[in-house]
Amino acid sequence: MKIFQREQRSLFGEILDWMLTPLLLLWPVSLALTWLVAQGIANKPFDRALEYNAHALAQLVTVYRGKVQFNLPQPASEILRADDSDIVYYQVTGPRGEWLSGERDLPTPPQDESPSTSEVRLRDAELRGIDIRVAYIWVRLPMTGKGLALVQVAETREKRSVLATEIIKGVMLPQFIILPLAVLLVWLALAHGIRPLHLLEERIRARSPDDLSPLDHKAVPLEVAPLVDAVNDLLNRLHDSLATQKRFLADAAHQLKTPLAGLRMQADLAQREGTSTEELKRSLQQIGRSSIRATHTVNQLLALARAEGSGAVMPRQPCDLARLVIEVVRDSVPRALDKRIDLGYDGAEPGDPGVRIDANPTLIMGLVRNLVDNAIHYTPSTAEQPGVVTARVLTDLENQSVVLQVEDSGPGVPEAERELVFQPFYRALGTEADGSGLGLPIVLEIARQHGAQVSLEDAHPGHMHPGALFTVGFTALPVPNEEA
Repeated sequence: MKIFQREQRSLFGEILDWMLTPLLLLWPVSLALTWLVAQGIANKPFDRALEYNAHALAQLVTVYRGKVQFNLPQPASEILRADDSDIVYYQVTGPRGEWLSGERDLPTPPQDESPSTSEVRLRDAELRGIDIRVAYIWVRLPMTGKGLALVQVAETREKRSVLATEIIKGVMLPQFIILPLAVLLVWLALAHGIRPLHLLEERIRARSPDDLSPLDHKAVPLEVAPLVDAVNDLLNRLHDSLATQKRFLADAAHQLKTPLAGLRMQADLAQREGTSTEELKRSLQQIGRSSIRATHTVNQLLALARAEGSGAVMPRQPCDLARLVIEVVRDSVPRALDKRIDLGYDGAEPGDPGVRIDANPTLIMGLVRNLVDNAIHYTPSTAEQPGVVTARVLTDLENQSVVLQVEDSGPGVPEAERELVFQPFYRALGTEADGSGLGLPIVLEIARQHGAQVSLEDAHPGHMHPGALFTVGFTALPVPNEEA
């Protein structure tokens, strides 16, 4: 569990962390590397001086009458000892390791090191608990059969440490000023870089609630422009949605105003003095019809709202489209008989291959019911020439599709109005039937939620009454393998 985790991340703080954390972590590494480099730089001049002294002392080793001697003049001895910071030691030993001059306890080279007279070697050692730097060289004596004499010159490391410290100070002290200055400059740069976001926030906060105009994406950094474009797209869609809702509410209020006005007028007529029983009965009949119309409009409004908002709420399941259509047709028969309309079903039977779809049965039945009600509502019918409404389900196993068709013998819909009839509250001109104008929008919305396509064409092209043929195409579920 992250105890110190913040609930909301700060873009400013996160960028600052990613910039300053490596800087603060690399600073100690820079100190260590600078110290190592300073040590190497400080050692070089003093090592050369030690090498020179070792060469100089090696030239003073001689052989006199078969005996190895080392004669150090007084001026040379004074030069070796003349140092205010460090102590200089030397040692000369003969071919058999016998001491000839200098410090007796100066450490000797490692036993496994092979002697060489061609170069001066350097090593670190310790003398009486003090760290020293030693330069040593083997001297070949001009006598056959004799070994090698060893000359060593050593000094303490005080001057080297002082020089290395001065180098460190010269390099690192400015960094104590540069580092806080760099942090401050990074802070100011980030604050300046994020300022356009604060300005954008202020412009958004200063907007009125009804201002859904696009934001200016040119006033923000290039990296934020896609976010502003996405917000503008959302604002456009929200503007369209609000406009649709306002239009919908205005149309709904207009549609409800007519039956409500009729109800009030008929109620006023019924309350007049001297109203006969026959007139009162007619007023009550008008009140009943107006209330039925208002109820139907309200129910359709609720159905449309439910259809628009049910995509993520109502679950889907495998449904037998033929069975659902037959149930709706059976329920609509009494209404069709009242209007003398011949209502029937044709096509695939329940359980046939290819009639199953993945859908919500309640919404699908609402779709079918609105199509059938719409056909019954707008199909004229008389005893001499009854209207005909047919619902059918057709399957296409090869293309894995199933089609719902509702056909009527009415006046049809002019081609110029076929897209308009799917808009809320629109009714085709020239129709005397009274309706809410919401049935087909509900059909279109339910079909859209199920990925189905809705089309409208003439049922009998070229006839005086061409009728209307509504077709809804669904994707059928795969037919199960019978052998399995």
